Amino acid sequence: MKVKICGLFRNEDIDYVNEARPDYVGFVFYEKSHRNISLEKAYSLKEKLVDGIKTVGVFVDETADSLLEYAKSGVFDVLQLHGGEDNAFIYGLKEKTDIEIWQAFKLRTAEDVKKANDSAADMLVLDNGKGTGMTFDWTLLGEIKRDFFLAGGINTKNIDEAIKLAPYGIDCSSGAETDRIKDKEKIKYIVAKCHGQQKIL
Repeated sequence: MKVKICGLFRNEDIDYVNEARPDYVGFVFYEKSHRNISLEKAYSLKEKLVDGIKTVGVFVDETADSLLEYAKSGVFDVLQLHGGEDNAFIYGLKEKTDIEIWQAFKLRTAEDVKKANDSAADMLVLDNGKGTGMTFDWTLLGEIKRDFFLAGGINTKNIDEAIKLAPYGIDCSSGAETDRIKDKEKIKYIVAKCHGQQKIL
């Protein structure tokens, strides 16, 4: 199972993931988040990242032109969209860039599930909202017909339950933190669990 550790913003965070080796790491570009970083900071963090870990830029309601500039920067393997983008917006991006595009959905109703299934994005990220740190009603996942990353409130206490739902991947941010700062031991624990290694915290 794939795993993404999201919201890295300190040099120490890169040290932690270099040791734990998740499949993906996420850099947040959202001014309301305490994890928000600049493109320049993302460059410097990526330079310290070991080979084999892919980078995801997380954006909220960015313009298409801005996203295309981020895509050209060479920092990211994936653009993750957390706003109100529709399929026409995503198709427009795909016409101009080959970078992988993920789309996040807040699942509340059957209509939310339908929108997720019909998304033009390459991958779904199913969440409770923008960084709420809380889970949603996981029974809704039974109607998802595509591969997805499960996000929202996943931590060391519920990681085993999340894995049993058989998502393509686990996306973890606040659950890998202590006092809003990335916690090396929690990162190592979550990554080991997702990669099928028994680990006791």
